[in-house]
Amino acid sequence: MALSLIDDIKSLSEFKKKTREVFDQLHRTGRPVIVTVNGRPDVVLLDAVVFERKLKALNLAELLNAGEADIKAGRVRPARAFLRAFKRGKTLPR
Repeated sequence: MALSLIDDIKSLSEFKKKTREVFDQLHRTGRPVIVTVNGRPDVVLLDAVVFERKLKALNLAELLNAGEADIKAGRVRPARAFLRAFKRGKTLPR
């Protein structure tokens, strides 16, 4: 999702005048729109579906990072040992 410098950056006054068009663009392209105030980026608008997808990807990345940290710290055990403990109902460490 590459940003278009021509289409995806709007001034606040342009956004106010063309709000519906900007929303349609967000839904159609899936790209973020940057709204500027006094020529500087102020806020980024993103379609809700795209935002939710990105949030899920970020959450997954955080879980993977935690897992990798556990591996590096040696907080691992063989899958079979885990499954045996799980089947016995043993309390599992977090």
